[in-house]
Amino acid sequence: MSPRWTAVLIATLSTVFVLLFLSFLPSVTNNVLFVAGVACFVPTFFFVFYAVDILVYREVNLIYKNVKKLKIKDFNLSRSNLIRSVNPLKKLNREISNYVKNKQLEIEELQRMEIFRREFIADVSHELKTPIFAAQGFVHTLLDGAKDDPVVSTRFLKKAAKSLDGLEALVSDLLILSQVESGDLKMHLGVVNMRQLVKEIYEELEHRAARRGTSLKIKGNGLKSFVVVADQKRIRQVLTNLIDNAIKYGREDGKVLIEFKEDENEDELITYVIDDGPGIPEEHHLRIFERFYRIEKSRNKEMGGTGLGLAIVKHIINAHNSTVTVKSQLNKGTQFKFALDRLPTNEQSLINESEQLQKTA
Repeated sequence: MSPRWTAVLIATLSTVFVLLFLSFLPSVTNNVLFVAGVACFVPTFFFVFYAVDILVYREVNLIYKNVKKLKIKDFNLSRSNLIRSVNPLKKLNREISNYVKNKQLEIEELQRMEIFRREFIADVSHELKTPIFAAQGFVHTLLDGAKDDPVVSTRFLKKAAKSLDGLEALVSDLLILSQVESGDLKMHLGVVNMRQLVKEIYEELEHRAARRGTSLKIKGNGLKSFVVVADQKRIRQVLTNLIDNAIKYGREDGKVLIEFKEDENEDELITYVIDDGPGIPEEHHLRIFERFYRIEKSRNKEMGGTGLGLAIVKHIINAHNSTVTVKSQLNKGTQFKFALDRLPTNEQSLINESEQLQKTA
């Protein structure tokens, strides 16, 4: 409501009250009532109009203009809506308060990201420095004369090559993580047989498992189909990372179990990666998927790895519109869990028939 209409309303109400009061007096004529009404309405109108316009709406307009000068895109309140409101000061204050609240949240998020950025740069610098300095030391030792001894030179070259291989793995993981997070790494969805994929990964890692005496098992024989819709290359990377971690950090002579289950609607295939190792303390559960986060830094260094594996796992699973969770107890092992969409029933039956034909052939 504009100042003019506000003044008209207040002046009219005031005039009506005055005329009603005077009408009860017996000696008051219609002429007196008319003059009294005009005398009440006109000054009340102009007084209220200028009071509201000067004390309220002009200040509101001034505040609104100052806000617009700042070109604040988040401030979407139009001048017409503001002026027409019953209480423009209250509405303007509410809009500004909401804007300040949102900006405060943005500032807190920027501060959090700044801390994360500093930690990330420090972690990357440290991770890159270790293999570079190691390779540099071996090369300089060779240049200082060790190259003349075939045995020493071969040993040092192997160590330098191992350090450079670790550096290559770190850079490769950083590149993949960056691409996944930015959305540049697209998921090429197709048909993936999870049970067959796990068998292939077990074959690749069986020598590593044998060195630690770890048995590799698969559970889920009661299921009719293990086929999901996913990017086979990326899901292979997820399973390889989780299984490799289970072998490395599980107890010696232990076991690694991949278990498959269906959800209630049979729309998803749930995959569990379970080991019987020492477990992960509860205070680390929320952070193990962060880049370079290590539960025991010295132990992790001995085991190898870039510290990016679980971060990559999380982002790849997220890119499949799912989440990966961890459940662990000390001295009772660790369980990672994620779900992937299954094929529709009719398409699964066609695949099963095709597999049967291939077996009989």
